[in-house]
Amino acid sequence: SEASENPQLPSLETSDLEFSEGSQSFYKPEPLEKVLNVVRKLMVLILTSDFFQLSDRAAMDASYVQELDEILTEAKTIENHLLQKRESLKQRFTVITNTLQS
Repeated sequence: SEASENPQLPSLETSDLEFSEGSQSFYKPEPLEKVLNVVRKLMVLILTSDFFQLSDRAAMDASYVQELDEILTEAKTIENHLLQKRESLKQRFTVITNTLQS
C-alpha cells in the first residue's frame, strides 16, 4: 500500500534476496567458502598494511630515540666542558685575589 502511494519508495515487504530469487537477474549467491576466502584475503591485506605502518613508526621512533641520545651525549660533553672552564676561572680568580692581597 505504501509503495503504491509513493512510487519512488521501494516496497518494504520485498527484500533484495526475494527480488533476486523471484526474477531472472544475474545475481548468484556466492558459496560461503568463496566469501570467506575473499574476507580472509582482505584481512591479510589490512593486517599487512597495519604491520608495515607500525614497523615504519617503530623505525621512526627508534631514530628519534637515537637522535635524543646523541643530543643528551652532546649536552653532557658541553656541561663537562663548562664545569672545567668554571673550575679554571675559579683557580685564576684565586691566584689574582691572592696576588692582590699580598
